[in-house]
Formats: sequence, structure tokens, C-alpha cells
Amino acid sequence: MCYFCQKNIEEIDFKNTDQLMRYVSGFYKIKGKKKTNLCSKHQKKIATAIKRARQMGLMPYTPK
Repeated sequence: MCYFCQKNIEEIDFKNTDQLMRYVSGFYKIKGKKKTNLCSKHQKKIATAIKRARQMGLMPYTPK
């Protein structure tokens, strides 16, 4: 079951980087749907939020 569906969360904020880091691997790649256990709707929203956070400079693209 999807975490966001269980908690009834509709909005995924790109400024909340602590939450977004759970869905990024050690090499800062976005984890797949099977590893995150999210539904396709929320997986797309997470991916978009991570990409926006990277563009704004809140999250890095690669490890140091």
C-alpha cells in the first residue's frame, strides 16, 4: 500500500527535502516504484518534486 494513500496526503512539497531524501538512492538516483512501494500517481509526484528541488538547489544531483 502506498504511504501517501494510507496517510491521505495529496500535496508533496518540494521544499521538504528530508522527506524527499527517502526516495533517493545513495548515488542520488530516484528509486523505482517497486522499491518505494508507492502508487504510480504518487511516484510521479515524488519524481517531479525531486526534480524541482534539484533545479532550485535544495538537493544535489550527485554525491560529493
